[in-house]
Amino acid sequence: MTDRVAEREDDGREPFAVRRDADGGVPLWSQLKSALVADIVGRNLPEHTRLPSEAELCASFGVSRTVVREALNQLVNERLIYKLQGKGAFVAGRRDEQDFVGTRVGFSGELADKQKVIDRKVLRQAVEPADERVRMMLRLAEDEPLVAVDRVLSVDGVPRLLVRWRMPERLVPGLDRVPLHTRSLYETLSRRYGVVFDRAERWIEATAPLEPDARLLGVTTGTPLLGIESVAFAADGQPIEYYTALYRTDRARLHIQIGAPR
Repeated sequence: MTDRVAEREDDGREPFAVRRDADGGVPLWSQLKSALVADIVGRNLPEHTRLPSEAELCASFGVSRTVVREALNQLVNERLIYKLQGKGAFVAGRRDEQDFVGTRVGFSGELADKQKVIDRKVLRQAVEPADERVRMMLRLAEDEPLVAVDRVLSVDGVPRLLVRWRMPERLVPGLDRVPLHTRSLYETLSRRYGVVFDRAERWIEATAPLEPDARLLGVTTGTPLLGIESVAFAADGQPIEYYTALYRTDRARLHIQIGAPR
């Protein structure tokens, strides 16, 4: 990544001045935050542009380092910027919206019409016995084998989703030998096996990754992620698909549509 420093040029705008209101008005950090937002948005600074250092911001705006740090921390919380230890603060990328959690469309299929480059890294693809959780969710006999597919899906070169997917082998014989790193799993299920989902139930919670999963997603173990658990059903009401996933919401936000109850 190439650092681009956001230099303050004479663009004809009035310089920002922090007002120290004696009546307990807008806090200094909030004023500084507003100024930085106006600067980032007003000049449409590119993703990964490095902002001036804390010392430079202190000098430019005439405020303390405590004020600067609070303003930057608030911008981090709002995902407008991110910080790298020892390197400074940078403009964050704009987040995509994705609908795959609220529909029966797969992750890559949902992005197919958005001109995104989808990379699929298959970590494991094998026939194996189901563990207790999967057996319960799919209502399986103890000795029924599954096809297991673990993958990391990336968008434009950035890891976004880690999925551990399971389906009874009787529904998808030979899927463990299909080269899924070059094709959509859900398109393969539909075209090759005639698998059609009628509905799905999904549970979503905030979570943090363990070290191996964090490494696969390119984040730290303290990074907040969305944990997703999903069960999909056939038209006859039988559960036929189970997966768990870790999703990076710093790169995109999920969009879910909810219809009127029937």
